[in-house]
Amino acid sequence: MAQKPVEIPGPLGRAARARRRSQAQRALAPLRALLSALLPRLLDVVLSLAVLLLSSPLLLARGLWSLVQTGAVLEGETMIGRFRVPFRRLRFSGRGRLRELALWINVLLGDMAVVGPRPLSREEALAVSVADSVRFTTRPGLVSPFRLRRQVGIAHQGEPALDRDFVYGQSLRGDLGLAARSVVTGVLGGGARETPPLLNFFGIPILNTSMAEAVRWIIDTSAASATGEPGGPLLGPRQLAFVNPDCLNIAWRHAGYRQVLLAADRVIPDGIGIHIGCRMLGQSLRENVNGTDMFPLLCEAAAAAGRSLYLLGARPGIAAAAGEQMRRRFPALELAGARDGYFSEDEEPAVIEAVNASGADILLVAFGAPRQDLWLARHRAALSARVCMGVGGLFDFYSGRVRRAPAWMRELGLEWAYRLLQEPGRMWRRYVIGNPLFLLRVWRQLQHPERFPLPASGAASGAGAGQSGVMR
Repeated sequence: MAQKPVEIPGPLGRAARARRRSQAQRALAPLRALLSALLPRLLDVVLSLAVLLLSSPLLLARGLWSLVQTGAVLEGETMIGRFRVPFRRLRFSGRGRLRELALWINVLLGDMAVVGPRPLSREEALAVSVADSVRFTTRPGLVSPFRLRRQVGIAHQGEPALDRDFVYGQSLRGDLGLAARSVVTGVLGGGARETPPLLNFFGIPILNTSMAEAVRWIIDTSAASATGEPGGPLLGPRQLAFVNPDCLNIAWRHAGYRQVLLAADRVIPDGIGIHIGCRMLGQSLRENVNGTDMFPLLCEAAAAAGRSLYLLGARPGIAAAAGEQMRRRFPALELAGARDGYFSEDEEPAVIEAVNASGADILLVAFGAPRQDLWLARHRAALSARVCMGVGGLFDFYSGRVRRAPAWMRELGLEWAYRLLQEPGRMWRRYVIGNPLFLLRVWRQLQHPERFPLPASGAASGAGAGQSGVMR
């Protein structure tokens, strides 16, 4: 009878087993590297063959239609692919639908992948910086991380940064997830629609802007007087307000809050619900300009421009912790001060005096809507900061007290569901009842647009002074 090998007890035995595992892992490393390189390409071949075979009747009909129109089936545009090798990006010639179906031939030939950075023209490729050239180490894709995020309005990082993150973190599992999410975001963001400069929800003018424009406005305004003269006498701060479906539901029934939004210098759209509401109205939202995504971008811009921030609100220690997080990321950021939002009405003069004494250019207030916007409007004349804005629960996220939804949930427009799972007792009314109620009210506006006119004085800045009262 064969004897079992003797196991050496203690650390000496564990070290031997660890060495054997390490040797096995090193021996298998070339095979694992080969499989990791081959599997994505194998997936591309299988998917492209499946699509081309299943759509062969459409391909044949589209090819014949192109031949009738132009005398040619396919046409191509020279693009730059993997390792900067040019290739012809195919499409069916002529006019009509399904022209882009020919791209699956590019995938089959290996010019493109299902998932990868966007293919670039020669001019775009020449403009890519050395730091961003890593994008050329992988095949360009039908689905790109930048396009995916742009469809739901959250491509705030910019295409080069998203492409770098994709290349450095690429995996088969990640590619499959990105491809699956692109189907959902295609439904959310698909279709050409009017993109007006000003959105109308329940008679409240909302600026249809981008994140970059919003940050630039805050930075520029924080350096100018109310008359627009840099360094001139300040006549009063500018007020910016973010609105999501919950805010608009509150404004529907809260006359005072509605009036504050009408009087704000800028009202900015925040949340996937606004995106869906725009689609119901036959319009496109440029970007989801939410305060949580804006905060690090604003801090970066403020650090570069020499603007100072004051953080007011949330629980004790939270605002200061959020400020320290940003200061670690952007060492040049000037944090004029921070304090919690737990103070009485009698303490308000002292709080305002502390904010003013700090010399802050930009004041961020996190009391939650509508309290933060009402508080800013009430004390606007007494505040010396040049831009004031309510930011909701932003400090909780950046202090680490509350975890934010993972990127894949934000790409699917499901950040609200993550918040609901985190705090069901507090959030269920806002999301389970509030979201459908908001969409119902948008539908009512679509049926009777004459009942929801914008104020006569409304302008692209989102300011307005008319119409108060509760909507019926």
